[in-house]
Amino acid sequence: MKSEIKVFSGNGNPRLARAICDYLRVPLGDWKLSRFLDGEVYCQILENVRGTDVFVIQPTCHPVNENLMELLIAVDALKRSSAARITAVIPYYGYARQDRKDKPRVPISAKLVADLLTAAGVDRLLAMDLHAPAIQGFFNAPVDHLFAAPVLLDWVERQRFPELTIVSPDAGGVERARAFAKKLEAGLVIIDKRRVDMNVAETMNVIGEVSGKSCVIVDDIVDTAGTLVGTVKALKAEGASRVFGCFSHAVLSGPAMQRLQESEIEHVVVTDTVALPNDKASHPKITVLSVASLLGEAIARIHSNSSVSSLFV
Repeated sequence: MKSEIKVFSGNGNPRLARAICDYLRVPLGDWKLSRFLDGEVYCQILENVRGTDVFVIQPTCHPVNENLMELLIAVDALKRSSAARITAVIPYYGYARQDRKDKPRVPISAKLVADLLTAAGVDRLLAMDLHAPAIQGFFNAPVDHLFAAPVLLDWVERQRFPELTIVSPDAGGVERARAFAKKLEAGLVIIDKRRVDMNVAETMNVIGEVSGKSCVIVDDIVDTAGTLVGTVKALKAEGASRVFGCFSHAVLSGPAMQRLQESEIEHVVVTDTVALPNDKASHPKITVLSVASLLGEAIARIHSNSSVSSLFV
């Protein structure tokens, strides 16, 4: 007998969770997820989940530690309630940028978080645009890695930019930018960037021709927008006619909004993997596209044991 599917949402991005449930045509699971007065997380499942296929939607975005702890405790509650399988749906995987030892005596926090999720009882992970694909190997459980590219590519195609060129803001993002350029039959430009400290980057050189081109910067995360602003300046200095940005995860912390406002970038397109407050989501320079149908289809295929990778063929 096939197990029933149930979808629950933490407080990280309930709007996205509701949209996913609308796509799946299933109700959002009923639980009590709250705080004690001292800040401890409390979770109680308010419906029967014994023998069910459970999906918990919780991006570990700001506040990162609060959302991560919610997810861990919720998974433990589901495991102790005899759920048949627990899949953590993490549209934005926090701590992903700490995926290696790039300095002496630093942690590999992305691996630590993977271990915590496994210890809590996660049987499977569904994530979108991990900062480094190698993070999949940090889990001993199966990982389904989705890409926001189909949603972002559709937006770029509809704009019909003349002389389109895709820009990778650093060497690490070349593979992603090359995939975009190939799909759009566009040129490819790489920015030679040197990072001098956390959240501080110095843009060095533009590798490729951008004079008179419509440039679209492609990356997985826009955080403080320091790299983005530096990239825009470098492209404009080399004669780019128009500059846009496409990002999977709109972290937009610290001075990001002010930097975007003051930058020469025309528009930034992001997805709703991270829940943006209304003042940011409605900013005239920002367009938010939904990945609910993409995540919903992946959840449906995981539940039915169908192919997920065929979504991106």
